[in-house]
Amino acid sequence: MADPTNEADLDWLEYDEGGARFRRKRLAAHAGGERLGCSLYELPSGERAWPYHYHTANEEAMYVLEGSGRVRGPDGESAVTAGDYLAFPASEEGGHHVANDSGGPLRYLVLSTMVEPDVTVYPDSGKFGVYAGAPPGSSDERTVSGYYRLEDDVDYWEGETGESRTGPGAPSEDGEDGEDGPDG
Repeated sequence: MADPTNEADLDWLEYDEGGARFRRKRLAAHAGGERLGCSLYELPSGERAWPYHYHTANEEAMYVLEGSGRVRGPDGESAVTAGDYLAFPASEEGGHHVANDSGGPLRYLVLSTMVEPDVTVYPDSGKFGVYAGAPPGSSDERTVSGYYRLEDDVDYWEGETGESRTGPGAPSEDGEDGEDGPDG
């Protein structure tokens, strides 16, 4: 068993981008967690955390420690206060967004499985993120990572060049289809 991690011994990581402003302490990472993540969040009054999203591979949960706020889910918004626990399944049903509409800070834990690869979908902006090599929330180096627009669907073969296709049905040098089989 590892030594306990006390949140008071960890520095806050500050996030302030894209309209989200909050502080976070990565408890599980500091304690050596590999397959289960846990972070302490502090959301100042009037602020919000990550944009509305859901994961396709990772389940998340939220436990409110102090303060109050609102959580938007696929069926609307719910008020949350200290002692509330919410589960966010790895699907559209797990979509969530946390906002602090109270006069004081909102402190909560977020727990998550740490499965990779994962796709995180952001329905409001029509984007998705892809993570391979390290799951979302990890500081490990990823082999593949990026954000894309949902409407950027392309044909599987689009942009592929230099492919050598031989055999039945392959185009001939003059652009005509080749033999359909051994009998021509």
